[in-house]
Amino acid sequence: MVTLSEDESRVLGVLVEKAQTVPGQYPMTLNSVVLGCNQKNNRDPVTSLTEERVYDAIDRLKAKGLVREAFLSGSRVAKYRHLAREVLNVGTEELVLLTELLLRGPQSAGELRGRASRMHPLETLEAAQGFLAGLRSRSEPMVRELPARPGERATRWVQLLSPDLHPVDAGAAAAPARESAAGQRESSDLEARIDSLEQEIESLRAEVTALGEQVQRVSG
Repeated sequence: MVTLSEDESRVLGVLVEKAQTVPGQYPMTLNSVVLGCNQKNNRDPVTSLTEERVYDAIDRLKAKGLVREAFLSGSRVAKYRHLAREVLNVGTEELVLLTELLLRGPQSAGELRGRASRMHPLETLEAAQGFLAGLRSRSEPMVRELPARPGERATRWVQLLSPDLHPVDAGAAAAPARESAAGQRESSDLEARIDSLEQEIESLRAEVTALGEQVQRVSG
């Protein structure tokens, strides 16, 4: 099975996420990948990766067959696309669940369903649980189920593409307390608004880049 470093996990997760949520800005430039890696929402942990680290991670992912450079007509800027669906042999539902685990760490099936649905619809909790069970039952499992933490009933799931990416100690003293239902809704609404703003910013950035390329072609 493919194994990923911390930086590779973040870069691959960003490429899959943006391909699903902002397809108009995909494939992605190196600068866009860096911004996606370091954004503050939908990320755990929040990172400050340099352009050099992201480029190195892209190179390693290319060597593993998970990323390919996209050559677009009229573009002078290198862009990148992922091949995770083909290399990992997963469907879109399984891919977005794995991506959510790469970007945010261990989560319950309910949390995964709610958060991954921003990338691709997961109609029911039972459907999400079925896809997770399928990933767990492979000859080389891609996820495993963790026992519930003290004071909680729901078990959590963790990805196995990068086993040391997130701490999984169920008894860790720093484990967060359960949020109230109202708090969860408020957090979800805030994330949705932030996502919408980020997508608008990325769209504007893409328009500025395209305009710059047109100016270069005319002046050249």
